[in-house]
Amino acid sequence: MVDLTTDYLGLKLAHPLVPSASPLGKNLDSARKLEDAGAAALVLPSLFEEKIEAEQEQMARFFYGQAIGYGEADSFHPVPDRILTYQEQYLEHLRQVKTALKIPVIASLNGTSLGGWIEYGVALQQAGADALELNIYHLAANIDEDSETVENRYLDILRELKSQVGIPLTLKLSPQFSSPLHFAQRLQTAGADGIAIFNRFYQPDIDLETLQVVPKLELSTAQEALLRIRWTALLYGRVNMSLAVTGGFHETADVIKALLAGADVVHLCSVLLEKGVGRLSEIVAELRDWLEAHEYQSIRQLKGSVSQQHSIDPGLYERANYVQVLDSYTPASGVMR
Repeated sequence: MVDLTTDYLGLKLAHPLVPSASPLGKNLDSARKLEDAGAAALVLPSLFEEKIEAEQEQMARFFYGQAIGYGEADSFHPVPDRILTYQEQYLEHLRQVKTALKIPVIASLNGTSLGGWIEYGVALQQAGADALELNIYHLAANIDEDSETVENRYLDILRELKSQVGIPLTLKLSPQFSSPLHFAQRLQTAGADGIAIFNRFYQPDIDLETLQVVPKLELSTAQEALLRIRWTALLYGRVNMSLAVTGGFHETADVIKALLAGADVVHLCSVLLEKGVGRLSEIVAELRDWLEAHEYQSIRQLKGSVSQQHSIDPGLYERANYVQVLDSYTPASGVMR
């Protein structure tokens, strides 16, 4: 039998396929279904600091501050004896999932302030998370903010959290850093246990009728996987951290390519939302079949064998690929008319 096991963030996983943060992890029943389908671990949806703050402001306004200046309004909004807050619900869900599942459970945190990252990171560890994924969503839209300032924000969060929690920490990165390899090296020096390549920043749309900017949710496509595979191949062997790929992995072939490039795990999301959680077990079986057909004995033997350091032509991961792709294209007949 082929050995599909892999190491990720110090955790021994049965295979490299891990459902990423998605609606599928929001309730206990669907989390159990993911484990039954063969998930090697589970990343829960993010705990958002903005939602905690918004809830606190709303409660202060409608419950605790309702009678300020208006004595007759003292009982207009009766204050419940017990309010289960968003944060408490998340932590309770984490505890329930951790108790019910045998696989590792990774919490995800999306903060906005350094104090929030620390407070909620500690709370997630205390609730039983096996590891913590830092979903640092920062759009560098300030024209006076340089790239080093952006990177230092990530590093400051990482260092402070590392000093407060003992569970492994991985950072979900954006593809928009000017020098991802150098930044990954800085993260490793600051104590990161892993990185996830890459976060998908959803893009706002413009409604042509109302001329308003509106949110738009687009699930990933398989074409997005190549960006992740390329940077994984460039990172493999240059950093001593766990490497995860996330975004665009729909087909078994792309999962295999990511492992060949050097990924320790492949996160799945959109494919499970579109095709159902049963697709996970199919990909595991197809991965095993491919390894057996190509006479691999283990994931360890496969991993990183086509990274840049081990590639027959390392230059194809850099500028050479750009030149060759352009030279290879032939316009369809009739295009030049």
